Amino acid sequence: MNEERVLALAGVFQGAALAQQLATDGRCDEAAFEASIASVFRIDADSVASVYGGVGGVRRGLRTLVAQFEDQTRDVAVMRMSVTVLRLERALSRQRGLVDRLREGIVGAQRQVEHFGITHPNVAARLADLYTSTLSTLKPRVMVTGTPAHLQQKANVDRVRASLLAAVRSAVLWNQLGGRQWQLLVYRKQCAMLARGLLTGSTLDDGG
Repeated sequence: MNEERVLALAGVFQGAALAQQLATDGRCDEAAFEASIASVFRIDADSVASVYGGVGGVRRGLRTLVAQFEDQTRDVAVMRMSVTVLRLERALSRQRGLVDRLREGIVGAQRQVEHFGITHPNVAARLADLYTSTLSTLKPRVMVTGTPAHLQQKANVDRVRASLLAAVRSAVLWNQLGGRQWQLLVYRKQCAMLARGLLTGSTLDDGG
């Protein structure tokens, strides 16, 4: 396990945590949401950290990762979603046609980002439609549970799906870096330790 792989995994956990927060509370950590959505469009970034606009962009995911692997406060729903996302990415990788459609859809959504801005509801709706027409057709499906009132609001559901799309984008990166699901069991402590180090470093970089 290395820092780059931990960052990518934190991206997966961040997307899942945001989806869960939106489904349960109808709102989420907006800075983390913006960083996760932006990561979808950074296909050819110079480094893993730059995919998230710096380590700080995935701070929420690093905290979630530490909680899941080290603390007693782990969120079963977030863990289940994260593992499902990793399995879903593997299923996606075997469907070249869907991968191409996903990439084309992201390029198309990029034009909306340039017009409206990254956090605009139209961008979330576009990414949600893309998620539904591609990733939702594969097994396993990511099951999201939450508060019915929040899961009946289209704008909120769009943000849930956009967050899951961002989680899958990080899962692609995790796999490219040699990440495998069994490592979550074998390297739990090392993973949490590296995540803590990255969190400390990103806090120092921000000057507080």
